Amino acid sequence: MTTTPAAGIPQRRAATDVEARALANVLRQRIVRLTGAQELTNRQLADQLGVDPATSLYHVRILVDAGFLEQLPARRGTRGAREKPYRSTRRTWWLSDPLAGADPGIRFSPVALAMQDALDAGPDGVSTFATFTLHLTDAEVDELDARLVEVIDSYVATDRERADAGHPSRRGLFLLHRADPRA
Repeated sequence: MTTTPAAGIPQRRAATDVEARALANVLRQRIVRLTGAQELTNRQLADQLGVDPATSLYHVRILVDAGFLEQLPARRGTRGAREKPYRSTRRTWWLSDPLAGADPGIRFSPVALAMQDALDAGPDGVSTFATFTLHLTDAEVDELDARLVEVIDSYVATDRERADAGHPSRRGLFLLHRADPRA
């Protein structure tokens, strides 16, 4: 990841083979998403994902090795046991298209996960939304994407400070698709 000197904001880059393989699994995508909202132990991840702890640990280790999760210092849990929490490094945001070439179902899975988050949040959990239809050339789609990503990048680059300050976690989705699937 490179940084622009003026803005101090990391720039997008292509995913390495290790990173692409790590993200080409829906369960690992869910782990990155969950640990982006809060620090979680392997046991907490297993409970939230509905898998056994050995399975979640296997996937956590792959994500740690790829640089998408970091293990935080051990802490004492509610029952006094030693816990090792994990949190997302937020590096996935800075990858240009980590799922390029992946199965279409895997490529669409981040959208499906974000949509499920929105549905789980319910109507009261939605902060803002907009629906719209635009008539755009491919070049105009690229321009719109670049402009929106630039704004989001500035927030993502400084998000750790807001998370550490205890600000509430909010998940977003920007999705542009063909209005007529046959086109």
